[in-house]
Amino acid sequence: MILAGAVVQGAVGFGMNLVAAPLLVLLDPNLVPVPMLLVGSTHAVMSVLREHTHTDWPGVGWAMLGRLPGTVLGVLAVATLPGRGLAVVVAASVLVCVALSVITWHPRPEPRALVLAGVASGTFGTAAAIGGPPVALLYQHSAGSTVRATMGAYFVLGSGLSVAGLAVAGEVGAADVWAAVLLTPFLLAGFALSGPARRWLDGRWLRPAVLVVSAGGAVLLILRSL
Repeated sequence: MILAGAVVQGAVGFGMNLVAAPLLVLLDPNLVPVPMLLVGSTHAVMSVLREHTHTDWPGVGWAMLGRLPGTVLGVLAVATLPGRGLAVVVAASVLVCVALSVITWHPRPEPRALVLAGVASGTFGTAAAIGGPPVALLYQHSAGSTVRATMGAYFVLGSGLSVAGLAVAGEVGAADVWAAVLLTPFLLAGFALSGPARRWLDGRWLRPAVLVVSAGGAVLLILRSL
């Protein structure tokens, strides 16, 4: 599951947690969100190193401005809300954004939109380890290299912030770190395999890939919650 998710994220720019988290939680709920956040951070670092010259750093900054309060909301959600209810809210929000993108919405990575997307991403990413779609949907019309490098940089900072917030709340333990270590070899293999897929998707196939990965992950999240 991690290998498949790493291939998707390496090619599209996000999606590892969308692919892997809903399935992994069926095997062991303790793998989400902390181990997945740790593994995702490793993937993000490699993505930035591979295509760092294409990173939209101002966009990352605006999204991180929203991620700060979003992380607080996510920590509160983990501590107080039922997991199933939260998952449905996350999935429904993603599906609404995808539907709007297909019908009439033409999002752009502008400061106000990035801040709002950062809030949503911080909340969902901290609570359910699925924070990519709100920001990725704003970059769906950008070049593939820009999407991957920018999302990678955002995930490095955002996932680190989410893990720190969960640690302060006492939600991070040695078992979480060990689980992430055991999953890392599959992450590395998936990242290596994403190279050919990355070149194939660049161009007219990237936007459909972003929308399909976002919608598919949301549907899996809803099915997991039933």
